[in-house]
Order: sequence, then C-alpha cells, then structure tokens
Amino acid sequence: MENRGVLIGSIIFVFGSFILMIGGLVYESYKAKQMRQLALSIASEAKPVAAPVAQDFSMYKTLVGDDGREMVQISEGPFVMGSRDNDSDPDEKPEHQVYLKTYFLDKHEVTQDAYDRFLKMTRRVKRKIEVFEDDPTKLLKSEYPAIAVTWDDAEAYCKWAGKRLPTEAEWEKAARGEGKRRYAWGDEFISGYANIDGTEDGFRYLAPPGSFESGRSPYGIYDMTGNVGEWVADVYDENFYRASPYRDPKGPDQGEQRIIRGGSWRETKRNVRSSKRFQAKPWRHDITIGFRCAKDVDVDTVGK
Repeated sequence: MENRGVLIGSIIFVFGSFILMIGGLVYESYKAKQMRQLALSIASEAKPVAAPVAQDFSMYKTLVGDDGREMVQISEGPFVMGSRDNDSDPDEKPEHQVYLKTYFLDKHEVTQDAYDRFLKMTRRVKRKIEVFEDDPTKLLKSEYPAIAVTWDDAEAYCKWAGKRLPTEAEWEKAARGEGKRRYAWGDEFISGYANIDGTEDGFRYLAPPGSFESGRSPYGIYDMTGNVGEWVADVYDENFYRASPYRDPKGPDQGEQRIIRGGSWRETKRNVRSSKRFQAKPWRHDITIGFRCAKDVDVDTVGK
C-alpha cells in the first residue's frame, strides 16, 4: 500500500509539473506577442504614415526674413473666406469674398530654437508649461514649434524679426488658396497629412514643422492644418463677417478676445478646417498655441 501511495504521488507530481510547464509556455507566448505589438506601436510613432505626394511650388517667390526663416509670397487677389457648410460654426458665416494685397508668410511655424534665440537676445523670460499630463520635456525640443506663448509674446517676436502677425484673412488665404478647400490640401481629411489628435499621423504630441510634405497648402506652406494653433493679429468678433470690408480686412478695432487659427495636435479633424475660428484671451498660453509671422512687400524686396 505504501508503494502504491508513492506511485500515485509521483504521478500527481509529474502531471502538475506538466500543467505548470504548459502554462509557462502559454504565458511566455502571450508576453512575446505583447512585446511585438509594443515594438510595432513605437515604430509607428516615429514617422508619418502617409507617403509624400510630389508637388511643385517653385513658382512662388520666397525670401529669408531677418530671423533667418524662409517666407513665401502670397500674390494679390481675391479668395473665398468663411464657410457655408452644414458643420461650420455661426462665426464662420457668411461665406464671402475678400481681396488681399500681396504679402509674405512664414513657410513654417516659428520653432522653439528660433523663439529661444529671440528670448535670449531680448532678455525676455520664457513661460513655463503649466498643464500637461505627461513629462513636459517631451514637448521641449529645439525643432518643435514654439508653444506656451501669449498673443503679446507672438507679436513681440514678429516685430523683433522685422515682421508682424498675419491678419485672419491673410492666414486663411495662405491656408486654403483662392478656392474653398476645407483643409490645406483639399476637401477630404487624409490621415497622415497633418498632426491632429491621436497617433495615426505618426506623432503623439508635437511634430517638427515641415513633417507633412503632403499636407502643404496651395502655396507650399507647411502645417496650416493642425500641429499648433496660431495667433493672428485680429480682435475676435463673432459677427464680423457680416460687415467685413472687401479689401484687406483687419478685424474689429477693439475687443477682449484674439483669434487662433489652424487647430492643434489636440483637435479633431472638424476643428482643423481652414475656416475654423478659435477665440482666446490675449494672455492665454498653453501647449497647443504657437504662431508664424507675415511681412508686407517692400519696393526693395527681392524674391528668389
């Protein structure tokens, strides 16, 4: 009987060991699968998913501003501003014609490297990132767009660079051209053409300006859709379009809010439409707001 008990115990031990071994193999297989999926997700964040579409923007004149950054000439003429789409906001209506004189606009959003150089030379204090759920250093890279800037900060940089903030009309024409494009590249949103909410475009947060070759505007300007929202010169008025001047509108003379255009990496595709308007107090500064500058055409300006 004693030998029989030993035999039964041995059988149970061997069977239990076998079960444990099978369980261990299943767990290791699951863990390996998870690691492969993690590696694939990390790789997908390294670069935009959309292949570049070949485009030629060589017909547009350019110049280099006093801050060493390239600008693109937007030629004089009319364009359609605003929207009459069903999903547009009341302040985007009515859709109307606007005629603008020739001007230049920065080809890229102002970068942190350029903005830090301005701060150093003017001895201004850099504002801190106050609200961000992740490690703030993930947003602080020299090649990323400048963020956490107030309207006054943006205006001061542009003046220092011999430029100015663009008007709302100038910004919109540079974003959509003379037609009625909903986005910088066309009417349909295409994943991988701009940096918006999510990681499908290859970036979780900010992207270096110029990362989306296929998302350029009709004038070859980068990131007019998404990445960071951009301050413009105008004071905000919900009803301004109803009485907007036909030639070179500059917005209301006074008001408490300023305007941000373009949407950011935190917005949905609806909120990065070319006609979408955002309002904000001039002192607002957060991780979604940046800017670019404009410049009038001087008689001695020479394009390339």
